[in-house]
Parts: sequence; structure tokens; C-alpha cells
Amino acid sequence: MTFDPFGDLDRLRDAFRTGARAVPVDLVREGDRYLLNADLPGVDPGSIDIDLDGNLLTIRAERTQAVHDGAKWIAQERRGGSYYRQFTLGDGIDRESISASYEHGVLSVMIPISEKAKPRKIQIAAPEVRESISA
Repeated sequence: MTFDPFGDLDRLRDAFRTGARAVPVDLVREGDRYLLNADLPGVDPGSIDIDLDGNLLTIRAERTQAVHDGAKWIAQERRGGSYYRQFTLGDGIDRESISASYEHGVLSVMIPISEKAKPRKIQIAAPEVRESISA
């Protein structure tokens, strides 16, 4: 076994940390939508809750601790507990079309951009041509 001072500090910090842990995410824009991928390994999909209140998108999840009656733990690094993350969405989002899926421990939230916020071309009007009347 090797000495890892940073790993030891992380474990010590986690031992004293209480409350919900932050959900690690990736957020990318793909064409006309944003894609948010959140790592939630070992989480029961039924425990995942996604709320949208105004501009605030909230993700909550619960991972239950494994129970082994009568067993002696040798190592227990996969802790249970609550996960929580909030995002403020801008005005250019199509809130009615937000969707989510969960596969292989990754929650994917698709956030489409509203039609009003999509880039568009603006036509330039040519001046009107007036015919002159000769007498």
C-alpha cells in the first residue's frame, strides 16, 4: 500500500462533511440544445428528482448505503447519501421541452433553446424605387 497524502486528505474531508454532496456535471451546447450530463453512479433512478421553478433547475438524488448484516467491513469507500445541484437557466430556454434520461449511472438532461433565442438572419430592405413622370 502506498502513501497518498491527497487521497488521505480527501477521505478525511469526506468523513467530516455532512449534508448533500455536489453532483459532478459536464455541460455542453450541441446545436439547438444544451446537454447536461451528471454522474450519479449507483443511484436508483426512482430516487432522482429534477425540478424546474422559474429559472432554477434543481437535481436531487439519493444513494442508499449497502447493508450487510453480520459482516465485518474491511473497506467502505462507496458511501450512501444525498446528492444535490442547482443551475440558473437563462431566458432563451424552451422550458416546456426539457427532458431527461438515466443510463449507466449518468443522468442526461436535454435543455432545448427556444425559437426566440436561436440565431436568425435579418433581411435588409432595399430602398423603394420611384418612377419619375415626365411631362
